[in-house]
Amino acid sequence: MAEGDEVATRDIRVRLDGTATESDIGALRKWLEREKPLDELVRAGRLRIHERPSADESGAPMGVGMEIVVAVVSGAASVVIRDLLDQVKGAVEAWRTNRREVEDGEPPEGRVDPVNPDDR
Repeated sequence: MAEGDEVATRDIRVRLDGTATESDIGALRKWLEREKPLDELVRAGRLRIHERPSADESGAPMGVGMEIVVAVVSGAASVVIRDLLDQVKGAVEAWRTNRREVEDGEPPEGRVDPVNPDDR
């Protein structure tokens, strides 16, 4: 991430690979909402976590066609995107570890990326 990216990037996108189910998407969103640092930011009104339709670079739906967006609410300038990105990545890995323990099969791979403002 370049030096000025913290200002330009206000959202983080979480995508699961094509093996993900709608249940996986919902469970991961709920997991993210309960993660302590993220939960505190949501409760303070500085962060929103929601699902939205997803498309790969060619425009074709990806997996179940949904992605999770962790959006910094306008005016929450004190939220540092780089730290938030690390927290979200750690939460996705913790969710994958938990899912591996409670369900059969390998959990879907997750990808966590800052959203380019031009991609909105």
